[in-house]
Amino acid sequence: MTTPQRPPHAVSRLRSERLARSAKPFLARGGIKGERCPGCRLVPSHCLCAVRPEVPTLAGMCLLMADIEPLKPSNTGWLIADVVADTFAFSWARTEVDPQLLQLLADPQWQAYVVFPGEFVASERVVQDVQAPVAGRRPLFILLDATWPEARKMFRKSPYLNALPVLSLNPEHVSRYQLRRSRRDDHFCTSEVASLCLDLAGESLAAQTLEAYLAVYTHHYQQAKHQLPADWQGEAHQNLRSLKLA
Repeated sequence: MTTPQRPPHAVSRLRSERLARSAKPFLARGGIKGERCPGCRLVPSHCLCAVRPEVPTLAGMCLLMADIEPLKPSNTGWLIADVVADTFAFSWARTEVDPQLLQLLADPQWQAYVVFPGEFVASERVVQDVQAPVAGRRPLFILLDATWPEARKMFRKSPYLNALPVLSLNPEHVSRYQLRRSRRDDHFCTSEVASLCLDLAGESLAAQTLEAYLAVYTHHYQQAKHQLPADWQGEAHQNLRSLKLA
């Protein structure tokens, strides 16, 4: 199933920029091989661009991505940018910061929150709720898109984040993410974190849509990996369709 491509979003553009800087092709370990759709990163036989959702949101997302995250087919920051139009993506580096990121953080329309576990942060910085917009300021969730060790380093070595409140999430369920392994059930993939943030911001339809879209992407990815057809009438697709009709 194919559909006309939308313009590339922030994560897609960051991926292209990162590929342009690469001295050699990026080869993902495991996973599916061969030609991939530029719109969804899946093999053409399992393309899901036709069901890509987009839900209007007041909230925005800002992804600070570790060096090779934009290149990984299993990266779920891409799914966030599919669903949330106001998604921004920047490469993280210890020694420099993108001036456009600093401009975004200084933009008065946004109230930025760094999403990170509160147990690692001074208590006076930690919040567990998203305030209602004040004077037109919209919530902007800064997600550190990386492995857990990388994310901790990014948090410690990004002084431009130090003045921002830290949103600490307390999810009531374990991660359902299946495309990469974690030793801990409380480590969530980036799109799961984004769903929790959207829910806190009162964006329940967007939160549920992103969660359902992750399930669809996971199904297509795994079916392609095992050279099996996607089930377009299965539970994952039915859940996503029901939200589009809501």
